[in-house]
Amino acid sequence: MVKETKLYDILGVSPSATDAQIKKAYRLGALKYHPDKNPGNHEASEKFKEISSAYEVLSDSQKRDIYDQYGTEGLNGGPGGMGGDPNDIFSHFFGGGMGGMFGGGQPSGPKRSRDIVHALKATLKDLYVGKVSKLALTRTVLCSECKGKGGKEDAVKTCGGCKGQGVKFVTRQMGPMLQRFQTVCNECNGEGTIIDAKNRCKTCKGKKTYEERKILEVHIDKGMANGQKITFAGEGDQGPGITPGDVVFVVDEQPHEHFRRKGDDLYYTAKIDLLTALAGGKFTITHVDGEILIVEIIPGEVIKHGAVKVINGKGMPTFRHHNYGNMYVEFDVEFPAAETFATPENLKKLEEILPPRPEVNIPAGAVTDEVVLADVDQSKFNAGRSGGQNYDEDMMDEDEQGGERVQCASQ
Repeated sequence: MVKETKLYDILGVSPSATDAQIKKAYRLGALKYHPDKNPGNHEASEKFKEISSAYEVLSDSQKRDIYDQYGTEGLNGGPGGMGGDPNDIFSHFFGGGMGGMFGGGQPSGPKRSRDIVHALKATLKDLYVGKVSKLALTRTVLCSECKGKGGKEDAVKTCGGCKGQGVKFVTRQMGPMLQRFQTVCNECNGEGTIIDAKNRCKTCKGKKTYEERKILEVHIDKGMANGQKITFAGEGDQGPGITPGDVVFVVDEQPHEHFRRKGDDLYYTAKIDLLTALAGGKFTITHVDGEILIVEIIPGEVIKHGAVKVINGKGMPTFRHHNYGNMYVEFDVEFPAAETFATPENLKKLEEILPPRPEVNIPAGAVTDEVVLADVDQSKFNAGRSGGQNYDEDMMDEDEQGGERVQCASQ
């Protein structure tokens, strides 16, 4: 019985896995998440490190036995534990890193800082006509005074405690075995270099970097879509020996009051009166950019409630093209109030104009009962449709004294 299964879970194998199964799982995972195959992907880089650390332990029979008995606590990092360089492990396994797999054997490139990602809110109008925004950004940059060295050229010394590695290795007794583990060098705080306080750069105080506020001009082009990225390459955080990442703005399209967007097409619900629906007429649509579209329904073209028509070329612009999508119009036909036309004279005119009513056929011998329709509280009706028994309960006679209604306790 193993104490914990975390390392096995990382590789996707069971604690009873054979050496061959562990080796195969590492090979597949390392190839999938290697930083050279996923440039700029921090999550993939961290996954690669986890897979490498897990394989370093589980591929060594002694380390695996200790892990099975004591868990991660028994290892606690280091070459004798879990602190090896993931790229060294990969190179040893494949023979020279990603390049070694194909005979190149080239070392990996410099480290890259994380991309700085921001959501960029944009209205439908912004995405229709385009917009330029100036946005402030705070980022870390190399100190211009000391060129990212932290002090004068001759003042920066290699740490003697860790030989410039930034880490030390400590040996301790763990059961019947001696274990080595890795810890941050306490003399240089993991920097690998030491600068006397009197010789430190006065601008960055020896930190090699400082915070800078920069204004970026962000162009929202016509036709951009929700989730589309605007990238400023190399404008991310800087650091000694680190390639700056990118600054990425992700378009966050805001809902519109009247329009819905799907791709390059727009969807609009037009409310029209019954007369216009039956006899024709004009109505207007105010486009997202403020342009007023005058729409004519031709007399004789009867518009049914819920019907959908299209206005070609009045949708969203196609990104970096001169084409436009379409606008689809769904009709909501509004009926007039009964008192405006339900007089005997008007009803007679309607009977003369409209098609005759369908006949009501009742089978011979059928049991019948004449009923009357009454108005209903629409809010209670909607609640009943969504809330199951709520409708029936709400429609009960409020004067009924058959018992006390028990309400649910509020939380």
